[in-house]
Order: sequence, then C-alpha cells, then structure tokens
Amino acid sequence: MHTTNQSPIYLIAVGAFALGMASYVTAGLIPMIEASFTVSVAVAAQLVTAFTLAYGLGSPIFVALTPAHRQRTGLLLALGLFVIANAASALAETFTTLMVWRAIAGIGAGVYLAMGIGASTAVSSPERRGQSIAIIMGGMASGVVLGVPLSLLIADQMGWQAALWLVTLLGLVAFIGLILKLPALPAAAASSLAQKLAILGDGHVLIILLVSLLAAIASLGMYTFIAPLLADPAYGAVSSVTPYLWVWGIGGVLGSFLVGPLVDRIKGPVLTFIIMVILAASLLVLPLIAALGTWLVMLPIVLWGAVGWALQVPQNNELILARQAQGDGNLAIALNESALYLGSAIGAAAGGFVLLLQMPTWTLAACAGGVASLGALLQIVNLRRQQNWTCDVRAQLHN
Repeated sequence: MHTTNQSPIYLIAVGAFALGMASYVTAGLIPMIEASFTVSVAVAAQLVTAFTLAYGLGSPIFVALTPAHRQRTGLLLALGLFVIANAASALAETFTTLMVWRAIAGIGAGVYLAMGIGASTAVSSPERRGQSIAIIMGGMASGVVLGVPLSLLIADQMGWQAALWLVTLLGLVAFIGLILKLPALPAAAASSLAQKLAILGDGHVLIILLVSLLAAIASLGMYTFIAPLLADPAYGAVSSVTPYLWVWGIGGVLGSFLVGPLVDRIKGPVLTFIIMVILAASLLVLPLIAALGTWLVMLPIVLWGAVGWALQVPQNNELILARQAQGDGNLAIALNESALYLGSAIGAAAGGFVLLLQMPTWTLAACAGGVASLGALLQIVNLRRQQNWTCDVRAQLHN
C-alpha cells in the first residue's frame, strides 16, 4: 500500500524522539534517583542495564511473536506499553518497582522502533522508503541530542520524575496521533516461529547485522571513552567533555536526516561501505587532530557522529529489502537493534579493558578505528554479493 500521506511517518518519529530520550536520560538521572531511594551509584546504574538488556534481547522475541496480520495493533500496543511503563516508572515508590518498569519500557521501545520502521516503509512509495526511515532515525537522534538535555533541565527544577513524565507525554501524543492517522498496514507473510528463526541462516542478513555490530563497537564504544581521551594532556587536557558530546550529537541528527535522500539514490551496500570508511577514518585521526587543537578536533567528532547515526538508515532499508518476500523485515530490524546494543556493551567493556592495561589513551581511538575498518572490509562481501546478484538477474533477462 503506497500513499503520499507523510503524517503517520512524522507521528512515528515523535514516538522515536520519546524513545531516544528514554534510552539515554536515565544515565543523567542516576544521582537524583540514588538520593531518592538511598541506593549506591552502582545499583542505580543498573536501571540503564535493565532498559538496554530488555530492549536488545526482548524486542526480537516480541516482534517474532506478533501475528503477521496484526502489524498495526502490534505497533500501537508496543507504544502503549512504553507510555504506561514510563508513567509507572515516574510513580514508582520502591527501587525494585522502578527497575521492573524500566525493563518493560525497554521492551516496548525496542518493539515499537522495529515495527515503526517497518510501518513507515509500508506506507511509503518505494522511492521514498529510505527517506521515511531517515525521518524516524532522525527523530530518535533528536530525542537523544535535544530531548535528553531538556528533560535533565526540567528534572533539576522539578525532580527526576518530571523527565519521565515528559517522555510519557510525548509518547502519548504519538499514540493518539497514530490511532487517528495510521492506516491499516498490509499483512506480512504468515510464518511459524521455526520459519522466523530461519532468518538466522540467511548469510546476507548475518553480514548486515555483523557490520552493524562492528560499527556499534567502534562508534558507541569510543563515545563512552571520549572523556578520558580528551582529558589526556597530550590531546588537549579538556576539563569538560560536554561541548564535544553536543557536537557529536548534532552531527548524529544531521547525518540521520541528510542520509535519507542518498539511500534512495545510491545502492545500499555501496552507501554502507562509504559510511564505514568515513567512520574508520574519523576515529583513526581523532588523537592526531586532538593533539593539534581542542577546537579542530570537533571536525572528526561531528563527522563520526554523523556517519555513526546515518549508517542505520541504509542498513535497515537493506534488511527490509532482504526479507520482504519472507515477511519478517520487522524481525530483521529488531535483530539489528540488538546488534547495536550488544556492540555498545562490547565496545564499553573493551575500552575499559584497554584502560585497565594502562595503555596510552590514543589506543582507544586506534582500536575503535581498527574495528570500523574491519566492518568496511566485511562490507565488501555484501558489495560482491550484490554484484553477483545483479549479474544473475541481467543474465536471466537476457535469456
């Protein structure tokens, strides 16, 4: 079903904005939550773990269990669950209750994003599919970059609960709008759970997921350690990393939105390869440029943020195209989200290990750049696969 009506896509993006806020705001609320429930920082930090684990592990399971003919209902239920869980989190009277509701919010968020991207492509014409995914990823990036600082300012004035009420309100606006504006979605091909698990045997999908995993290890892993690198006297001795995080985030918003028209013009695997090469280069030059000047280093940081966020637009588009016939594109996107969260966790752990070995801080950027380079090399396999596929199709047409 194709329509020129873009309003459902923008409404899905409003929900994605709320989701971006919810994913990252908890880290900033930890000191307030710690004081509110008299728990240690280490315990309060587990709220982030609960949300991300439930998001990364729970969402593919629930997407797989959603009936093929209930895509619209599944999307609305996931968003409804996300809204309720955030409201319940704000009302939580014990730390354990808060932890449970953060995990439930994580499941709702993961299922909503996967099904939202799937829905946006279902209501778009094929030539606007990449742009639709870009609008949603841009909404999520904006939630992280603009929404998180805004909600933390509100939380400073009105308490940590206020930040979660803001997430709830935005989610509710998207929910009501989608009930009114989202048309019926075409039913996906009905398949058993065993058939859905067959996605893990699709070599093309596995390479796409592996490239996403390596990109997340490099990009999100390095993001965790941007402060120790720039605090090093050899690389600027920066006292506050906040302006650099802002620059990274603004790059992310720009990259997410600007990549949309490119996805519809450049073949997906080619665009992903270009992005991975730029990501590797921007990470590898980070210490070199930081040594030259604290302002100059903002250039590779904005580029890194832009390509790091932009990557998921062609990746999600490729996954939908790869699994369109089998009708489990939403599951492929959910698995891609899991790859990103897993990559972020591996990147943070690996960076911690590098610091534990007391290696010079430039090795953080060198390792991240090396992992991104590995992703670019792996992407060549997808490029060759597509060339072979194109040759096969041409041969068949010729015969």
